[in-house]
Amino acid sequence: MNEDVLNMSVRKFLKKVGVTAQREIEVAVREAAASGKLKGAAMPAKATFTIDGLNLSFDVDGEVETG
Repeated sequence: MNEDVLNMSVRKFLKKVGVTAQREIEVAVREAAASGKLKGAAMPAKATFTIDGLNLSFDVDGEVETG
């Protein structure tokens, strides 16, 4: 196993996750705000990561604040 290849691959995947997730969350929040469905200034959030080949699954919990 090449540690450098693994590290770069994981970083590339996480960058893709971050960019995609940010875009989707921002669109959803804007749509909810525009339609009057946005309630409160903070919402609980959870991301679930899975890697089937490793039988790995874990959650990352947090919060999305809207100001």
